Amino acid sequence: MKTEIKICLPVYKIVYSVLFMILLSLVRGISFVHEIGIAMQVYVGLLALIFCADTYETEFQGHRFEVLALRPLAGRVKAIRRRLLIQFIYLCILSSVGYVCFYWQSPQSDDSMNPLGLYGIYMAAAAVMVLFWGILSMTLVSVGHNLWTGIGIALLLWMALNSSWGDSALGKWNIFAFTYRDVTDMGNYSWLLGTGIALLLSVIMAAAIPWTIKKRGMGI
Repeated sequence: MKTEIKICLPVYKIVYSVLFMILLSLVRGISFVHEIGIAMQVYVGLLALIFCADTYETEFQGHRFEVLALRPLAGRVKAIRRRLLIQFIYLCILSSVGYVCFYWQSPQSDDSMNPLGLYGIYMAAAAVMVLFWGILSMTLVSVGHNLWTGIGIALLLWMALNSSWGDSALGKWNIFAFTYRDVTDMGNYSWLLGTGIALLLSVIMAAAIPWTIKKRGMGI
């Protein structure tokens, strides 16, 4: 486990991810506590997209693939899933800390909304975003055999969904439906449909990791 942590959480990734959260809390203005989750969700997905893209590609960049390839396929799959889990936990913790950082702006609290409830809902939505965008970018990089191509395709999808077109065309089915929801209607959980789709696709991509590993391996 220590080896996997060193591989997938190098110092430079920790530094830029922490700076990302700090800068986001400084430049993304909010007025109310219930706006924090809206301000953060899409950018948590963006950070996960970049952060997890090289989960498997790092073996090729670091010329360690020959060592990993000595393991049976099941061992390689286990190692990659373990790295994804480590990064998932790290990014969820960072997302939690980032949420608290927004209190630097002294946002107003609406008495009709429970701050702890808002925080819990945000963390659930953020966790799914970390999982979906992290696995998606890793999958695209592995299938495309190129780090920047995979990131670029994932980024284009992120931009399309995080837009007025994505909101109007997909509505509650949009993966970012949480961000575009009516926050004044706390009883409306239609955004769970989009979040549920993201979770389902994440499970499918996680199950397909053995295939993506073999696909990348054939493209050496």
